[in-house]
Amino acid sequence: MCGIAGKISFNDIPVEARDIKRMTDALAHRGPDDEGLYISPRQNLGLGHRRLSIIDLSRRGHQPMSYLDRYWIVYNGEIYNFLDERRSLEKEGYKFSSRTDTEVILALYDKYGTDCLKHLRGMFAFAIYDQRTNQLFCARDRLGKKPFKYFYDGRVFIFASELKAILTQGEYHREPDYLAIHHYLTLQYTPAPATGFLGIKKLEPAHFLLLDISSGRLTKKRYWRLDYSHKKMLSAQEWQKIILAKLEESTKLRLIADVPLGAFLSGGIDSSAIVALMSQLSTKRVKTFSIGFDEKDYNELPFARQIADRYHTDHTEFVVKPNAIDLLPKLVRQYEEPYADSSALPTYYVSQLTRNHVTVALNGDGGDENFAGYGRYSVQRFALAYEKFQLANQLLAMPASRAAARLLPNTFFNRALRFAKTLPDNYARRYVNYICYFTNEHKARLYTDSFKQQVWPQDTYDIVAKQFAAAKTPDQLDQTLYTDINTYLPDDLLVKVDIDSMAVSLEARSPFLDHELLELTASMPSHLKLRGINNKKYILKQALKNYLPPNILRRPKMGFGVPIATWFRTSLKDLAYTTLLSRRSANRGLFRQPFIKYLLDTHCQTKINYANHIWALLTLELWFQEYFD
Repeated sequence: MCGIAGKISFNDIPVEARDIKRMTDALAHRGPDDEGLYISPRQNLGLGHRRLSIIDLSRRGHQPMSYLDRYWIVYNGEIYNFLDERRSLEKEGYKFSSRTDTEVILALYDKYGTDCLKHLRGMFAFAIYDQRTNQLFCARDRLGKKPFKYFYDGRVFIFASELKAILTQGEYHREPDYLAIHHYLTLQYTPAPATGFLGIKKLEPAHFLLLDISSGRLTKKRYWRLDYSHKKMLSAQEWQKIILAKLEESTKLRLIADVPLGAFLSGGIDSSAIVALMSQLSTKRVKTFSIGFDEKDYNELPFARQIADRYHTDHTEFVVKPNAIDLLPKLVRQYEEPYADSSALPTYYVSQLTRNHVTVALNGDGGDENFAGYGRYSVQRFALAYEKFQLANQLLAMPASRAAARLLPNTFFNRALRFAKTLPDNYARRYVNYICYFTNEHKARLYTDSFKQQVWPQDTYDIVAKQFAAAKTPDQLDQTLYTDINTYLPDDLLVKVDIDSMAVSLEARSPFLDHELLELTASMPSHLKLRGINNKKYILKQALKNYLPPNILRRPKMGFGVPIATWFRTSLKDLAYTTLLSRRSANRGLFRQPFIKYLLDTHCQTKINYANHIWALLTLELWFQEYFD
């Protein structure tokens, strides 16, 4: 796993080695083992690399890497099928001087051009410079596990794994993207291609860029998408068998490494399944790592310990204390985009704990997107029953939702009320209303008049609705899964794992996010994922009956949350008030401070939970202070 960077000049100002060195220095945490750079003979192009050595630890894996005296590559990722591809290429006369997947990518590009992407099974972000055609080919993996960010204004093209590397270059002048902030307050993350920095974009998953350096023409193309329209009609027993086989294959591929390897273990179904399969596939005891909290409602350590004991893993655990919040400014700097998923905190700590023992860790990410594991899928399935019974909705659902929201004022029931209110709306809008942090009603009270005029015509709903339409299937659960896989997964969950793991130089691998497994589950009828109203992950649970104990299979999804609601009433209360109600914050002219005070007072003085709203505003203000003050 690595950090990549590059720069191309179109205005006769040479690209210098010190330019590239500044960028790679900003990425040192992604690759502590080696660094390198390449400057083209015409000095109009530079490539830089920081390496975390995983496969072929020798200097033969040094990057930027050249091939056939024609290509230069900087690459971040792992291609798990590279040995099979290498053998096929060798039969056609291709020769290799290393044991790396990097060199295989170059040979595949030489043979297939941009279609080389069809041959890559894994996670990746890379740029290949072709000296003969004077073109730069940049690509990102199908699910978006590895990041690729870039800036292009016609005079210079700059790219990097993290935008903090782009910020080292004088050609880019920092300016917030207020429209991205508007969307962030709805979604808790910055939706692609936005980054929060005006002019800097992130390449979407399953896309590539082709830059003709001679003309300056930049084109972008999508090369892969999931297809939910064609279903395989198999029995439940057949599905269980092929799911297990594919998941085992995916896990086995991700055990290839020349460095120590372990696994994150939360005690949930997905991470427990991966540990179970690793234990069967490994000749040594699997190293597992878990974290927990003193607050019982957020502590999964007993469940993780149960799985560790069952499979005799070499288990390590750590309890996060509330003073872990001291880490917040560092995380805001590391995440570099507006980002409000508070599970970034425990993810960082489990990554740090794990890195003390191993260099690679497998995880259970992707199980919910494959098999409909989130609670919102059940809520939407329940709501569909009312679409045909509008009178029942008015007489039963709305009053019940209002009563529950008053008596039990927590996030779930407030969201349920929002969902019930929007039952007459189309499915995509109901979905946005259910998952959002700040509703449009909230924003109307939060935004100043000037900020509202600047961003209000743009509705975040349009971003999500576009994905619902792109799913090209009438099945509404499949539409939602497709949308999550193309928005929430790459822009929130995978960002979290990449940033937190790479901050401590740890490589994270996700067997559930193997694209072949995703293609398989996309062909599965949705009723096998969500059975009835609330039986989530039905077919996966059936497939794992011989691997996991009944209490693990039956336990409700807990999520990797942190007790921020309690913290904002105790240890974080002063920080929230002083930061959000400061003159510094007010002078930005974005938000009405009386409404922010209302959120803080209501949260601290009543049972109503505005923790997510406060967290989103707090991390946003810290982001402004870090990058713009």
